[in-house]
Amino acid sequence: MKIYIHQQKEWPNFIWDNTQILKLLGNVRNLQGKLMGKMETLGFDLRKEAVLDTLTLDVLKSTEIEGEYLNPEQVRSSIARRLGIEIAGSVESDKNVDGMVDMMLDATENYNKPLTEERLFDWHSALFPAGRSGMYKITVANWRNDKGGPMQVVSGAMGKEKVHFEAPESLLVSSEMKQFLNWFNNENQLDLVLKAAIAHLWFVTIHPFDDGNGRISRAITDMLLAQSDKSQQRFYSMSSQIRVERKKYYEILEKTQKGNLDITKWLLWFLECLNDAFVSTEVVLSKVLKKAEFWNIHSKTLINERQKKMLNNLLDGFDGKLTSSKWAKITKCSNDTALRDIQDLIKKNILKKEQAGGRSTNYKLV
Repeated sequence: MKIYIHQQKEWPNFIWDNTQILKLLGNVRNLQGKLMGKMETLGFDLRKEAVLDTLTLDVLKSTEIEGEYLNPEQVRSSIARRLGIEIAGSVESDKNVDGMVDMMLDATENYNKPLTEERLFDWHSALFPAGRSGMYKITVANWRNDKGGPMQVVSGAMGKEKVHFEAPESLLVSSEMKQFLNWFNNENQLDLVLKAAIAHLWFVTIHPFDDGNGRISRAITDMLLAQSDKSQQRFYSMSSQIRVERKKYYEILEKTQKGNLDITKWLLWFLECLNDAFVSTEVVLSKVLKKAEFWNIHSKTLINERQKKMLNNLLDGFDGKLTSSKWAKITKCSNDTALRDIQDLIKKNILKKEQAGGRSTNYKLV
């Protein structure tokens, strides 16, 4: 009995109903264009900051989907170093964090380069620098060999396991991946957002590696979405939205992989998820957009470099209360100079005193 989609005679000749998806695809493309247009109006530094925030979220949430939780500060610091952005409180990052970051950046910054077997092996090696998944040694930078039995997605307690999916046997992986990569690099007629949805499903169904298939499938998705944006810069996170809809994500994957080659429902789910990702990105980027609005309003206001540095700190979410002594310490100036800077910004209606006075006087943005 042919249970799984990859066992169907016509695999992988997917079909779908265009009449059901075209309107939603149009809406998604419209939101995509609006977002990219909005971000183009920002200055170079603010766009870089938006990319830093988005990629940090993307890396964190892509790993969380698999139940792995990375240190947010390490992820942010690793991305910032690779993008050449100076951030306060930068920390050293672990090799597995750097590997995840390297893969995501390679996928999006080099989105127009071919996806090859060697490139996928490099990504896999970056994800598992110690050659292990947790306590278990795995095959790294090569296709799985299934020595421990068939590749299955299983849940439930020992003895009561439920098999949600079984991937093609390992002997078929090499030929399956050649077919996938040929399609990926040479299919030029399909809308790139639809291509991203199909590539995600196709790759994760082949499940070519011992571990890391989900993270790599989402990197492939981001690579094609970057192609559709025609931009190396990421301003929205599909992985973040998949994390929110994690239960539905696994449900639709299982239903599709146990169905026939009509993947209309999978495409509809993917497009709706991407649509929600565009809506959610307004929240993620609100800090950057507020900063852009602030500096637009004060584009002609005379503000010195010390003031600019501290105002950016406040706009980014200053840790604790701002006092004149903190201002002096951070900007490396005297307390008198710090107080003059602050009083100047109060006169310009940019800063104001908090209610507590005396020696504990604090200041905040108007």
